[in-house]
Amino acid sequence: MMAAAAPAAIRAEQPIEAFAALPSFADPQLSPDGKYIAGRASVAGTQYIAIWSLFDPKAKWQIVGLGDKDAYRWQWVNDEWLLVWIAATSDVEGEDWRLSRVASISRTSGKINLLLWKEAAQDASNVIWIARDGSPHIRLALQTSIYSNLPGFWPDVRDVDVSTGRSRTVVKGRSGVMSYYADMTGTIRIGYGFDDGQQIARLLYRDHDGDSFRVIDRAHTAKDEGITVPRIFLSDPGQALATSDKDGFDAVYRYDIRQQKLGERIFGAEGYDVDDLITTPNGDGLAGISMIEDRPRIRWMDTEMAGVQADIDNAVGAGNARIISWSRDHRRLIVFVGAPEKAGAYYFYNIDAGRMQFLGWVNDRLKGTPLGPVRTFRYKARDGLEIAAVLTLPRDKPAKGLPLIVMPHGGPEARDDEEWDWWAQFLADRGYAVIQPNYRGSTGYGTAFRKKGEGQWGLAMQDDLLDVIGYLAGQGIADPKRACIVGASYGGYAAMRGAERDGGAYRCAVSFAGISDLSAMRHYDRHFLNANAMTRGWRKSAPDFDAVSPISHPEAFTIPILLMHGKKDLRVPVAQSRKLAAQLKAAGKTVRYIEQPEGDHHLSREADRLQLLREMETFLNQYNPA
Repeated sequence: MMAAAAPAAIRAEQPIEAFAALPSFADPQLSPDGKYIAGRASVAGTQYIAIWSLFDPKAKWQIVGLGDKDAYRWQWVNDEWLLVWIAATSDVEGEDWRLSRVASISRTSGKINLLLWKEAAQDASNVIWIARDGSPHIRLALQTSIYSNLPGFWPDVRDVDVSTGRSRTVVKGRSGVMSYYADMTGTIRIGYGFDDGQQIARLLYRDHDGDSFRVIDRAHTAKDEGITVPRIFLSDPGQALATSDKDGFDAVYRYDIRQQKLGERIFGAEGYDVDDLITTPNGDGLAGISMIEDRPRIRWMDTEMAGVQADIDNAVGAGNARIISWSRDHRRLIVFVGAPEKAGAYYFYNIDAGRMQFLGWVNDRLKGTPLGPVRTFRYKARDGLEIAAVLTLPRDKPAKGLPLIVMPHGGPEARDDEEWDWWAQFLADRGYAVIQPNYRGSTGYGTAFRKKGEGQWGLAMQDDLLDVIGYLAGQGIADPKRACIVGASYGGYAAMRGAERDGGAYRCAVSFAGISDLSAMRHYDRHFLNANAMTRGWRKSAPDFDAVSPISHPEAFTIPILLMHGKKDLRVPVAQSRKLAAQLKAAGKTVRYIEQPEGDHHLSREADRLQLLREMETFLNQYNPA
């Protein structure tokens, strides 16, 4: 008698709360002496800026809440003072404007200095230089007027003592010049100006503090001419390092400032752009280059740091660890160790002691649990363009005929890579294959690839998303009849546009903080600094805003759509989803609209993340069950 076959194992799902959990702490930055950490910490489901000691567990944490303001970056000035970049909205002549500011926070007392907030107009967050000698000084460019016909519209540069808030002017504003650049000593060496009417950019230069600025280069941007701006000033006043895409991809070159000539190519990567340059401790040399290939990495030019990275790679596997912060002398480091399928953890590494110390999990609930496997592949769009895409699959489930989630990234000038992604992993955990195409216009793959996105919002960029469905179906991985599109910000726009234009390809759509009306967004962005440049960017997005704005075609929606948006979103106004939902309801379409009263653009609150995942899971179970 033949024994009965064993029943198929039921795949255990992770709790939804585990994916919604805020990172225990994020973006930790080590103080110059390597004794303290500043970062974003999660406390009772809300994120705060926090400062804590590495070596004294009894030391009091400094926890700073900023209310409705968005703290989006932080950096140590010295061992006592932390600088925080902040965005907020304010009513200006009856309209909401986005303001940018900086504040300093004392590590020992928690005192907050709002730096030049009362004097500033729209922008007061352009920190050009931070002292490296331990003094509490920065160089800050700020506007004092919102009106372009007044002198204060063109930024002054101030030397600011972050411990007191006192300042002195080191460069007076110059008509037409909006940006300045300083060398390692804090001397303002470069000014960059742009004439919007004539579309002429100009570069101003001086060798030393006290010298007069002189124009050394001009470019006609309407003719696609460009100006090279130094990234690192070398010890010779006329020499610098700069990035250029002259060979199609951003690479690092020596640069003669006075002659405006690129010299020796220092570094470039085949098929990828370099991203950021990391300076040596004294600020006049190149220590490393950060970039994203299939995964983020740093190519260390500093031989000692390169050796440290190699040792870490040998211990945890190449590509699984990144040095993300370091002390002034590069002897104490914070290292992130993780993988695309694991949330990962942070470690403190004391090079002299040769010891790695565990700091904490990114996600305390998932810890090091391996989830869905992740890989990058390349496919051909209908016009032959090769596109990279990141695929996340369910764990312990055959990759055959799976229901599919197409999840385009935001930006659109951004990209996805093989990093932990809580949205993608949640969906894969629920049984979906998740594909994240780096459609044309994405960054990191060279200038030509990025420019292929110009004029293609809702058009060829949308086609790239459709074409990956056919590719995955051809590989047997996905069932093309069970696909939905999910995205946030620009990805939310792509989901809206997919529901309106490509309903035959998708069963449903989910948009968080999406853009439905390009004309309204262009009007909103007029209230940002460098609004003319942003307006030109919008003009390049599509030849006809009305034709590709989902809000203009509610009658064309043919599939159910879930719209979610934070009422306190500073980047994409909530009206972008609110108005579309009203239009769709009036047209009798299947739409569910959720507005999060305390929500922002970045899902900074755990309650909002949990609500998003619950609503999305219920919606997908109804219209595209796994």
